Amino acid sequence: MSSYKRATLDEEDLVDSGGDDIYQSTPMQVTLRQGCGSSCWPEKTQRERQLLFLVCVLSAGLFVSLITTAVFYRQTHPGVCLTEPCITVASAVMSALDRSVDPCHDFYSYACGGWMNNNPLPEGKSRWGSFSKLWERNMLVMKQLLENTTMKDLSQAEEKAQRYYQACMNETKIEELGAKPLQELITQIGGWALTGPWDKDNFQEVLRAVSAKYRTSPFFTVYVSTDSKNSSTNIIQVDQSSLGLPSRDYYLNKTANEKYLTAYHNFLVDLGVLLGGSEETSRLLMGEILDFETSLANITVPLEARRDEELIYHKMEAKDLKSLAPAVDWIPYLNEVFAPVSINESEPVVVYAKEYLQNVSDLITNTNKSLLNNYMIMKVVRKMVPILDQRFQDAEQRFLEVMYGTKKSCTPRWKLCVSDTDSGLGFALGAMFVKTTFTEDSKAIAVDMVSDIKRAFEDGLKYVSWMDDDTKKAAKEKADAIYDMVGYPEFIMNATKLDKVFNDFEVVSDLYFQNVMQYFNFSARVTADQLRKAPNRNQWSMTPPTVNAYYNPTKNEIVLPAGILQMPFYNRHWPKALNFGGIGVVMGHELTHAFDDQGREFDKDGNLRSWWKNSSVEAFKKQTQCMVEQYGNYSINQETLNGRHTLGENIADNGGLKAAYEAYVNWIERNGEEATLPALGMTNHQLFFVGFAQVWCSVRTPESSHEGVITDPHSPSRFRVIGSVSNSHEFSKHFGCKVNTPMNPKHKCKLW
Repeated sequence: MSSYKRATLDEEDLVDSGGDDIYQSTPMQVTLRQGCGSSCWPEKTQRERQLLFLVCVLSAGLFVSLITTAVFYRQTHPGVCLTEPCITVASAVMSALDRSVDPCHDFYSYACGGWMNNNPLPEGKSRWGSFSKLWERNMLVMKQLLENTTMKDLSQAEEKAQRYYQACMNETKIEELGAKPLQELITQIGGWALTGPWDKDNFQEVLRAVSAKYRTSPFFTVYVSTDSKNSSTNIIQVDQSSLGLPSRDYYLNKTANEKYLTAYHNFLVDLGVLLGGSEETSRLLMGEILDFETSLANITVPLEARRDEELIYHKMEAKDLKSLAPAVDWIPYLNEVFAPVSINESEPVVVYAKEYLQNVSDLITNTNKSLLNNYMIMKVVRKMVPILDQRFQDAEQRFLEVMYGTKKSCTPRWKLCVSDTDSGLGFALGAMFVKTTFTEDSKAIAVDMVSDIKRAFEDGLKYVSWMDDDTKKAAKEKADAIYDMVGYPEFIMNATKLDKVFNDFEVVSDLYFQNVMQYFNFSARVTADQLRKAPNRNQWSMTPPTVNAYYNPTKNEIVLPAGILQMPFYNRHWPKALNFGGIGVVMGHELTHAFDDQGREFDKDGNLRSWWKNSSVEAFKKQTQCMVEQYGNYSINQETLNGRHTLGENIADNGGLKAAYEAYVNWIERNGEEATLPALGMTNHQLFFVGFAQVWCSVRTPESSHEGVITDPHSPSRFRVIGSVSNSHEFSKHFGCKVNTPMNPKHKCKLW
């Protein structure tokens, strides 16, 4: 039995112990013996003895009935929880509510109205919510760990994390060096037209250098990952690259996005001037770069058109890339990017952007070589901005103020340095974080909750009317096979293994720029080392302090870092209603990703293949069209959501809420009703939905909302809540919502 069950039973035993003593106390046993002891029996007639016996039997029966009734009543009417954690969380829940709003009309405003009033956007933030608050708390913990140089028994890797952070915090040295480290790097690459005449024929060499040494992706991105159609091996993959602005939409709709394009251009001009160019030259060259990026945006395939991996997966040999995109010398390029691994023409490669590569090759061929060089160098410059002196930080801040609507602020240097240390040495820093903040019973409780939610999801498959029985059986097998990784990877708790992972990462104490360059080299070697090998089942894509979770389709795994297994998502002393509504829905969300419009294409072993019957595929598409239309009818700041782009996350939100609720109901059936929170006047079933909604309470600027609508595969927080509850019969039942109220539409979208 899990520690989760044991902890619950321990609490119940503590509460019930007083009652047990009353019913089983020694004085009562003595009294019974005095009234009906053996010495009295000879004085009674046979009939009197029979009557006395009958009275004793009836008394015992009544006694047992009273006990049974009391226990049953306690289970069905458990009372109010008045422990300190219950009182504290009840206060937090209440302060976040807006009781003036009808929950059946707008559940998000009902659950979060008070929170939004009490949480104005902090300075320098474009969005703020539960995830942000917890991440800030985790960062503060990491700061204290990184600055505590007196800690004993640190591994070499943990000491490297501290040195990396210290170098980042050495602002005196960073300001002293100024732009010099980046200027020297540009000279090593071959220079550019910003600071002097440029007429070289070195496109291939520069492309290889910026891609291999500095991990940029000017025209396309190349990486190593699991082969979707053969999940037992890693393979080189090629895809379209990102742009300077968050989405192609910013470039293509120039009228609506004029202020963003102007701010971006000015930012690039500022960088050019800081690196030694004149205002006039810099404005001219950066204008050309912006025009070139607009050409790239025109050939970039929209994200919503790339959701069916079966259609965009193209496997070929490395030599075939030459005919697909002849503007690039592919074999020398791949050999430099994946050095020291040797790549030959028969190396298997998966291309996810076949048409794009053809178009970008034509664009490269027809573009002035000086402009191509300027663009490649600018990709490096943009990547290096955060590690340069304050002038570069200020230039970026001016851009971000326009881009995301943030108010100018002096964000403490330590926050940038903690975040960057987490990015570079996150598993070393994560070891320190876990040892300080994470208890093993939290991991066990989370593992049990995942099992409960998985069981609830599988039970729900029985009632999925649109799916055939054979596909249901295969879906259950896939759910059974999902691998759970909770808290942290085991290797970080072993100093020898941890040190081995970071053995080749050299870190010096006072040269931050140099450390970042070392990280790029280290990262490149780690990537190359994975090529042609079987994927590591226990490899994590998030560090332990991260406030997030994910599902990996090629490994059919759910990952829940220690960073999110905390308030407001989870607390072992809270009512289970809040835990299932918080972290439980997150777990259900990630599990449901295995069966969303993209995850469903992968089988239980993580292979991309057709394992559904055609009839169920067609039925699935028909069912999901309901959600495409539902979320496509929502809008924020007069911008309509893209129901196709957000489909996978909307499926996961709806499925996660349903599975977590059913898991909570199952928990009640096993354990009985739990005590309610004081002062709320709310049942625990209502509390479950309120807890779910309050996880998503957030505020953000109009500019950030605009960026989210364009780029984020998740719906805005408001619609993650009201979209899910309006499809939930259980929600409407427990809040008494009449049919055709906004949160209880007659027609509901139902998938899982």
